[in-house]
Amino acid sequence: MHCRDTHREALVRIQWVLLGLVALTACGRGDDRQLIIFNAAALAPPFKVLGDSLAGAHGRIVQENSPSLEAVRKLTALGKTPDILAVADVSLLYSLVVPRYSSWYLIFGTNALVLAFSPTSKLGNSLTVRNWPDVLLQPGVRVGRADPKVDPSGYRTLMALQLAERYYQRPGLAAQLLAAMPARYVRHAEADLSALAETGDLDVIWTYRNLAQAHGLGWLDLPPEVNLEHPEFSSLYGQVSVTLPGTGGDSLRVVGAPITFALTIPRDAASPDLAARFVLALLGPVGREAFKATGFSMLPVPNFVGDSIPSSLASAALLSR
Repeated sequence: MHCRDTHREALVRIQWVLLGLVALTACGRGDDRQLIIFNAAALAPPFKVLGDSLAGAHGRIVQENSPSLEAVRKLTALGKTPDILAVADVSLLYSLVVPRYSSWYLIFGTNALVLAFSPTSKLGNSLTVRNWPDVLLQPGVRVGRADPKVDPSGYRTLMALQLAERYYQRPGLAAQLLAAMPARYVRHAEADLSALAETGDLDVIWTYRNLAQAHGLGWLDLPPEVNLEHPEFSSLYGQVSVTLPGTGGDSLRVVGAPITFALTIPRDAASPDLAARFVLALLGPVGREAFKATGFSMLPVPNFVGDSIPSSLASAALLSR
């Protein structure tokens, strides 16, 4: 990284601190309204820590944790409007939410796919970067994954299998690994996967690094060419894709890209001012510490995209330009 880039990031971080302190000061005045958040399950730990740190002075925070596509469909198909919609894949916002339900979104975090297992698992502790495909293909090994129809970690797992086939130069590997994860090992919610890994009912699960840490699991870090974490491999990730069934018979093709977490405040949110304060607190020192403590990676410079960004977030938006 160039010195100029490092200096800019440091300056921007100082400005985020000041904005975060302003948000926390506003929160301190107290508010008895509800702040309703529909968030990806992977965001449950940091959002819970941040919400607890605001100690109720920010309104009563109602956090609904679910797979990202399910969170989006609550808004787009069921007509339920949250104050904040936060997802594990920014493409869901710009393909399904903007511009009908909001005109902007904020990209604020990243993550990595890992292979997680119980800390007491002998099988898990034998995994290495070189041998994991063969270990997962051994007879009797139970490998869990999330449902790709509703959860980005589920369809990202399918992308990672395709990337692994390319990385290890083993034609047919993706299909073999998928066949070794039958439907009985697919779970709707990532929390269910983590619980089954903790109890040993599953030997290995595909999940995000922060969730492995949050649930006290061990994990194997996969090669950057496979784990969908690194922007420098964007062109490689973009060579794989997954087609998802949509609503009303439509389908949604998702192209591989670095993992990006994003949020928006829907146009018809009941408490947009409370939502804006929460977003500022998230981007400030308290929010960054909450994300760090739960194994999440915040972007050095969060990125606002779109038009008609709320005036209360205007200063924050300018920092991302």
